[in-house]
Amino acid sequence: MALPHVTGVGTGRDEDSGEDVIVVFVTHKVPLDRLRPEDVVPSEVEGLSVRVLAMADDGDDDEPGSGSGSGSGSEPETGTA
Repeated sequence: MALPHVTGVGTGRDEDSGEDVIVVFVTHKVPLDRLRPEDVVPSEVEGLSVRVLAMADDGDDDEPGSGSGSGSGSEPETGTA
């Protein structure tokens, strides 16, 4: 996935629902309102939900519900900051 700040992509299971998901690892999360539309991680890829996990916590908490995905506080957002 060639998006700014994306460091890797894998698969996993959602901790709440147990469903298979695609996991997108990013250096840090960025609120959706600070992203260009082309830099937003999609909420679904090939029928699978996407979860975004930040590799480093910089202390800047994102507001819950600011993304279109769900589960474990992982909104589908990343990009330039």
